[in-house]
Amino acid sequence: MPSFDRRTALATAGLASLGLTLPTKAATRRGTRPGPYLIGADISWIPEDEAAGARYFVDGVQKDPILLLRDAGFNAIRLRIFVDPAKGYAKREPDKAWAGLAQAIMLGRRIREAGLYLVLSFHYSDIWADPEHQGVPAAWEGYDLGQLAKAVDTHTHDTLVAMRAGGAPVDMAVIGNETTFGILWPLGQVQLSTPTGNPVTDANHANVGAVGGFDAFAYLLRAGIAGARRAEPAIAIQLHNHLGRHWPIVREWTDALVARKVDFDVIGFSCYQQRAQGDWATTFAQFVKRYPDKGLLVAEYSSRKRYINDLVHALPARHGWGAFIWEPTRHQEAIFDQDGQNAGEGAKPDLIAQGLNSAEAPGGIAGQQAVALQPEPTGPMGHGGDYVANPLLDIYRQMAKDYR
Repeated sequence: MPSFDRRTALATAGLASLGLTLPTKAATRRGTRPGPYLIGADISWIPEDEAAGARYFVDGVQKDPILLLRDAGFNAIRLRIFVDPAKGYAKREPDKAWAGLAQAIMLGRRIREAGLYLVLSFHYSDIWADPEHQGVPAAWEGYDLGQLAKAVDTHTHDTLVAMRAGGAPVDMAVIGNETTFGILWPLGQVQLSTPTGNPVTDANHANVGAVGGFDAFAYLLRAGIAGARRAEPAIAIQLHNHLGRHWPIVREWTDALVARKVDFDVIGFSCYQQRAQGDWATTFAQFVKRYPDKGLLVAEYSSRKRYINDLVHALPARHGWGAFIWEPTRHQEAIFDQDGQNAGEGAKPDLIAQGLNSAEAPGGIAGQQAVALQPEPTGPMGHGGDYVANPLLDIYRQMAKDYR
């Protein structure tokens, strides 16, 4: 293993070879992307799968999956991090603490040594934080709003300091994952004035009781941002809204946060499904007009690969920073096959009218938590086996050429 100084030099050289640099405050405050278009992927499952025996192949040759993606044109990787996954997400394998700090450092170091831009998405929870779940970590149970804000600040700061010390300095921090309805419920939860149009989500958020609202949500976001910038002054700050298809909600949500002095650089949208063709294009076009000093990227998607990237790349004044496919090894329309079949579930309906995409309401069913209805899983958390790159990878090779 190279020394820390050597690892840092390797990462810096790799970024420079791709034309990538750490974004400066001056660059990000203009809303324009601070470097090349980010062709990204969230690959947080890879360590779990490798531990279960996963191997990755391209053109008949086994290859490190990070290098495989880099050589196909990817230049950025997003990772997620939980507060204490041993008490939530990874309770089946608590000694591994998947998607905890130690795992993030190890995987992040591999990413930086490959010369890739690194994004870290903070789930301020011990398990998935998303539109249907934003649970308070066990260590923060019973905290009031001020105590939660301090915990968010400290956790964000200390994580980023540890990532740098471990040879995995972070280029962009995502302050909460899919926070359309806030974080750390109920104190940081918000209710929106407009239905989402997804019956699952609308049912689950119809009667949530007393919540903190936008004032409390913004207070917590400001705490996370302060912690991130104290640790990494030049870091880019992303907020994440899961409704890239819904401009009225995006406008309400962003206006509320801007009015409350939440100082961010770029908004990330999840783009799994639309209500009508053109919804994503409408949101993107309206967003860059209304917020000319903010950037835009797609934080998560699966299908419509070229279409989504082309929409973001074509935004005026380089306001489109990039797009990150979510878990492309084995989620939905994966870019790998297993046993001759797509390693994910395959492409999902593009329109809500064609059927609901579970990625828009992860694990949620109207009126109850789906996870409570399922038997407790057993066995390794990872998915082993051979993952063979399929022709969908060629889309990324071509994008990398076309976007130069």
